[in-house]
Amino acid sequence: MASARRNTKSSALSADARRGEAHFVLCVQNKDYPASLELRKVYQVLADEQASKHGQMRVIDESGEDYLYPQEYFIPIKLPQAAERAVLRAT
Repeated sequence: MASARRNTKSSALSADARRGEAHFVLCVQNKDYPASLELRKVYQVLADEQASKHGQMRVIDESGEDYLYPQEYFIPIKLPQAAERAVLRAT
């Protein structure tokens, strides 16, 4: 069950998603969100300038929806093209 501390959910596509660009992060902390985020798992990130200004990231979590989480919970990663295609196909 997800924590009530979640901030915002959005079904709107980010500019990156509309352009076909994907960004990924590795989860390194899940305090307060153990049901929504798995440690050492790769997650897709959606661009959100407002969230970034507040130290948050918009991440597609275990529910399959995008929510805001603290930036310090993640490390940005660059996937090889084949891995990126596989991850995007699986979602």
